[in-house]
Amino acid sequence: MHVLRRWRTLGIGYYEAVPMSILGRVCLLILFLPAVAHPTGQPNIIVMVADDLGWNDVGFHGGDIDTPSLDRLAAEGMELNRFYTTPICSPTRAALMTGRDPIRLGVAYGVIMPWDNTGVHPDEHFMPESFRAAGYQTAMVGKWHLGHAQMTYHPNNRGFDYFYGHLHTEVGFYPPFSASGGRDFQRNGTPIDDQGYETYLLADEVSRYIREREQSKPFFVYMPFIAPHTPLDAPQELQDKYKDINTDLEPSRAKGTDDTRRLAKLMLQPSARPMYAAVVDGMDQAIGQVLDTLDSEGLAENTIVLFFSDNGGAAYSVGGADNVPLRGGKGETFEGGIRVVSVMRWPEAIKPAQKLTSIMSVMDVFPTLAEAAGVKTQNTRKLDGKSMWPSIAHGAEQTREDWLYFVSEVPMYGHFNLTVFNDEWKLVQEVDQDQLSTTVTNYLFRIQDDPNEYNNLASTYPDIVQKLSSLMQQHRALYPINGTRSQLAPPPGWRAPLDWASYPISLDKLQSGTAKSLPGQVSGTVERAVDWSHGERGRLVYDCSPKWWLDGVCLENN
Repeated sequence: MHVLRRWRTLGIGYYEAVPMSILGRVCLLILFLPAVAHPTGQPNIIVMVADDLGWNDVGFHGGDIDTPSLDRLAAEGMELNRFYTTPICSPTRAALMTGRDPIRLGVAYGVIMPWDNTGVHPDEHFMPESFRAAGYQTAMVGKWHLGHAQMTYHPNNRGFDYFYGHLHTEVGFYPPFSASGGRDFQRNGTPIDDQGYETYLLADEVSRYIREREQSKPFFVYMPFIAPHTPLDAPQELQDKYKDINTDLEPSRAKGTDDTRRLAKLMLQPSARPMYAAVVDGMDQAIGQVLDTLDSEGLAENTIVLFFSDNGGAAYSVGGADNVPLRGGKGETFEGGIRVVSVMRWPEAIKPAQKLTSIMSVMDVFPTLAEAAGVKTQNTRKLDGKSMWPSIAHGAEQTREDWLYFVSEVPMYGHFNLTVFNDEWKLVQEVDQDQLSTTVTNYLFRIQDDPNEYNNLASTYPDIVQKLSSLMQQHRALYPINGTRSQLAPPPGWRAPLDWASYPISLDKLQSGTAKSLPGQVSGTVERAVDWSHGERGRLVYDCSPKWWLDGVCLENN
């Protein structure tokens, strides 16, 4: 009898047959079987999130940008081939952290802007809180974008023991890392003045954190890049590398995106593609550095590395991304805006070079990682996501009979991009609200048969359109009336702070409880009555069904 001995050289696994005694066979059987069923100890976890990465901008999708680190993750792990996020940034991050639909959270139509005082409700449970309760050390390195006005929204109060990064988006890739002119770079609430290329700084910090970790505990690291979000910038050597990249990209087949491209050409603006490619390359190098650190620390085998983009690539004029063959891009609810690049690697439990074809959404990440790691979720509100771990670990197909909903009002106020879909049908709606009229354009696809959305079947199946449109209306009625909207300009006269680390109001200067839904001391009955009167316009009482009387209570604890 021979036993397969596994060797690893330069990240590549191969096997050699070695003779074995009968006693050795028995010992191996005793020791080997549990190791297959149960990886050794709780896994470390690293969740990496790109910002606006295009579907066709990685090597394993045939793209023309060098991404050897992401290609390595795909080769050594599993591509999550139908991974869906919201079309824009903050809602995806809210869904990731809570496992809940951002329509319930009030962070769906727009992102959290510097002049907003909103965030995710402090009563919502965040993923790192569950992992910390299970004995994990938790860290976040990078972009937050989930609230900055009060310390209740700060990463250090949402389950992260350690925070290195910035509260906002678009801080730039080089110092002073500012948002609206105010410096935005900190460590646990204290301003820092680290110098260098932001993408590389994040890789340095995660690598340092891993090397200096408390070795008796597993770690949970959240690493959200700003790459490749605008305003794009990269080291000169990377700019030189891609100065001659092809800039004649195929149309996105979405009017909003393609119109901006045509306008840019008419105005003789240079293509954003070369700089975008340089930024993606830099991000891939940063990912490679973290993977090398895991290797050097002997942690790669029992570390889950999950990577995905927060939404589809920004394929409009200044974005530079390419989502072909998918339709559309960031902000839109065609596949190019919500179906994103995603891979997961865990050598102890996931076979290499696998592909998950079941639908998985960003809301599924929390329950999936929790089940994989044997962590009990501590949430009291019902998760909208479900664990996809059985499919990932064993290849079991999970059909999506329930409906997924995503919305966006970015960038134009009053222009909504909506979608509801499952394995069979997908409805995309573009809704334009003017002062005295509303125009709705419907697109209906059999998405499993037509993944690139060429054939609009809306006129062929009007009954399906009506059914899904009704479902979308009901779902949108869950939105808090003061949730995020598309607000690209600050309130008149608004001023940014000099340093965003000093901006959040400290906990000791805040009241102990959240504000009521109505001014003054009113009863819950009055609140619910006013909430009911809003109908499909949205919710006044947080996390409450518009048909609460049928359930007897609001959905606060369901």
